[in-house]
Amino acid sequence: MKISGKKILWTGKFLRTVLIEYPDPFGQQDMSTMTAKVREWEAIERVNCDGIVGIVPITGEGEVVLIRQFRPPINGYVIELPAGLCDIGESKEDAAKRELREETGYSAGEVHFLIEGPLSSGASSEMLHVFIATGLSYVGTGDRDETENIEVLKVPMDELGPFLDDLRNDGNYIDLKVYGLVELAGNFLRKKNV
Repeated sequence: MKISGKKILWTGKFLRTVLIEYPDPFGQQDMSTMTAKVREWEAIERVNCDGIVGIVPITGEGEVVLIRQFRPPINGYVIELPAGLCDIGESKEDAAKRELREETGYSAGEVHFLIEGPLSSGASSEMLHVFIATGLSYVGTGDRDETENIEVLKVPMDELGPFLDDLRNDGNYIDLKVYGLVELAGNFLRKKNV
């Protein structure tokens, strides 16, 4: 099955909405042509960037560096990993280093690719490229986007679950990617140290 058409409905500074058409080979057929019925799907695409990066920063003491920021679409604070848009022409690795520094004030000694995949495949074409950052040193923030109001949080990896539970009980939302990506980063570090 493949997309057979796409129509742009709206374009903004970093997003556009599209109406996607695709054949439904298992659904109803158009009896006049005996072809598969064409289905429509509304979706969001990124524009004016070369992708999205996420970072799992781990300190030398085995702490995960998280951020807490207000997210207008859900009208609340979200605990998440540092992440951001990759500028046009910028490598994913350089974007990960830049976003880590901008959002947390930490510079990475080493950055390694961890995994990539779709963020919300039912609504968006976004693919997240995730890196693990180690050898962190605090250099201070200063280049943050003016719309970002970020609080930096550090927690030992083995205390992550209870820490996130407490934050959720205090009314914060937890980005579900945190759980799986921190686990993957821990596995990466264990294999690297063997």
